[in-house]
Amino acid sequence: MTNDYLLEVQNVHAGYIKDVDILQGVNFRVAPGELVAVIGPNGAGKSTLAKAIFGLLVPHTGTISFKGENIVGLKSNQIVQRGMSYVPQIANVFPSLSVEENLEMGAFVRNIPLKPLKDKIFTMFPRLSDRRRQRAGTLSGGERQMLAMGKALMLEPSLLLLDEPSAALSPILVTQVFEQVKQINQAGTAIVLVEQNARKALEMANRGYVLESGRDAISGPGEELLNNPKVGELYLGAGKRH
Repeated sequence: MTNDYLLEVQNVHAGYIKDVDILQGVNFRVAPGELVAVIGPNGAGKSTLAKAIFGLLVPHTGTISFKGENIVGLKSNQIVQRGMSYVPQIANVFPSLSVEENLEMGAFVRNIPLKPLKDKIFTMFPRLSDRRRQRAGTLSGGERQMLAMGKALMLEPSLLLLDEPSAALSPILVTQVFEQVKQINQAGTAIVLVEQNARKALEMANRGYVLESGRDAISGPGEELLNNPKVGELYLGAGKRH
């Protein structure tokens, strides 16, 4: 890996069944502080890529380097200790615990005072501060997504993987969640944003990758992909452009 990249995925093949690869030679990279969007149709391998990066799925071939180290074969907790956090699409909070307890669970590997970290998260997500003693299972979908991101940020990661943060949210909440994602990135955290809402993701991404049948079919600056006729036709609903 070159020193310019925080994360580099090279020629990765991976899948859940032996000899059946969902990812078929993916190449992907993220620079420090960058926001990179991963878009594509259902079944293209977007979530599989996130799981492979975070050690939930071991690639059959290829390398995944984080901060210059090949992390293929490491367990998720070992990857967390190296400075990466992951927010899955579902089951991303502890419903029976309070908001505050969820944040504390997010910092389970850290042996430092947690109050300054919690205060930082509550400043970033004021709605969570208002509900700090409320059980996470009683929160709205948007609040749960904010809590899941806040929990991941308790580790102060260099890289945050977000898998479909806008899934099943109302349009207003989608806008709020994307605004929070942008703020997290502007504060210095690199983000990999796996997202069905291709237009919104590319509008704020430094760069984007279009996955197609397990391959990185098209990549480039977010704005360039927004204006790419093929991407527009396939993924953005080109006829709906403003």
